[in-house]
Amino acid sequence: METDVPLPDGRTVHAYDTGRGSVPVFWLHGTPNIGSPPVPLFPISEPLGIRWLGYDRPGYGGSTPRPGRDIASAAADVAAVADALAVESFAVVGHSGGAPHALACAALLPDRVRAAVSVSGYVPYGTEGVDWFAGMSEVTSAALHAALAGREAKERYEATAEADDPGFTESDQAALSGDWSWFLDVVRPALASGPGPLIDDDLALVSPWGFDPTAIQVPLFLLHGADDRVAPVAHATWLASHCPAATLHVVPAAGHISVLDSAGDTLTWLSRR
Repeated sequence: METDVPLPDGRTVHAYDTGRGSVPVFWLHGTPNIGSPPVPLFPISEPLGIRWLGYDRPGYGGSTPRPGRDIASAAADVAAVADALAVESFAVVGHSGGAPHALACAALLPDRVRAAVSVSGYVPYGTEGVDWFAGMSEVTSAALHAALAGREAKERYEATAEADDPGFTESDQAALSGDWSWFLDVVRPALASGPGPLIDDDLALVSPWGFDPTAIQVPLFLLHGADDRVAPVAHATWLASHCPAATLHVVPAAGHISVLDSAGDTLTWLSRR
């Protein structure tokens, strides 16, 4: 099911609901994707009773743009979608650029979020004790350095950037040739109207997030590939050591995409909470 949810500020977000299962879980999509739930995980999630929910972040798909948004703003949008779908409590799963938004929900909606999962995610830029760009591919590093320079610099960068490999490993390429070719179905429509929402995502990622992820009290599972060159594993290890409620699972030889092949145990952990 897809539906448009009107928000109090006059915006609209486009939402998704598989409508099946007794365990509601929000899928918070990566950059640049739309929010359609992760079809390759359905064979694992359906026996666990997971009901996938999702939405297009502002500017993507059918959602109204919101330039200048921060990561924290996702919590209010998720709460509004949950209200529209009559869902009181839920879990959140965020992948890549969506992972910080999952952390925002966990930190800012503690009375509604039962558990959270961050897959291939990041810590806030400038976090003490983290060399933020270390281990990151040249392409991803350049894109995020452009965001650090501000909106105009980022817009110039995206206007001339080629569709280069962001740093996928051989295992990532294999995953994208198999079940995770699904990403083509969510990347293409995300970019159909231009790079605007991608720019907003990257600017938000390297700007103050609007909350402290170390304040998260709900159960948090961090899933990360040891060989990730888009979001280096040091981001997850820092979160694990600074979030008291966190459990860390680093998958050997996995990259940014291929780590999703190890999501079975993670979803089992989630369904039990």
